[in-house]
Amino acid sequence: MNGIIRVYKRDDEGILNFREAWFDEDYSQLVMNYGVVGHQSKTEETDVAGAEAAEGLMAAFAAQCAEDGYAEIPDEEQFWVVAQYALKTKDGTDRDRYLEEKAKDALISHLAWRGLGIVDRSEFGNSKLNIFCLCPDVNKAVNAIKVCIRGEDLDFTKLSIGAAPFTDPEAFRLKHSPKPASGFTL
Repeated sequence: MNGIIRVYKRDDEGILNFREAWFDEDYSQLVMNYGVVGHQSKTEETDVAGAEAAEGLMAAFAAQCAEDGYAEIPDEEQFWVVAQYALKTKDGTDRDRYLEEKAKDALISHLAWRGLGIVDRSEFGNSKLNIFCLCPDVNKAVNAIKVCIRGEDLDFTKLSIGAAPFTDPEAFRLKHSPKPASGFTL
């Protein structure tokens, strides 16, 4: 079964909305999550007899979304938004790996429930921890990352954020820094 269906649509005022659905096997429920990108979503759960029934509901959900004008946003039209931490060592310490896991888990949830994309991967190198997020809206994602990191008490004073178009990953621009800085490098 297709894991998750995530689709977007701009309304008449140009506001980006999203809808997504997935089958939660643990609870045997179809979960639908929807709302305005960048805002806490609304969620509805529907009890389902099993995976086969869920597949039918997922297909119906996809068909209704397409009929309503919702569509996937191709990666090429999205942006890399990178949450970056400066580290004291080149490859990071056990404490840094703990920070990586806590920050990734927090960002995965925070971005998802607001239709702001996914955490794609994280990497250590050059005395930095980089957490790569693939996002449909740069500014809303940057704001959400700042709120999330600050709210989770994950060393906000060491956080920098950079963004680049998916198609030009060499073109990172600094979007947030704890101190005056002129650029953003991975």
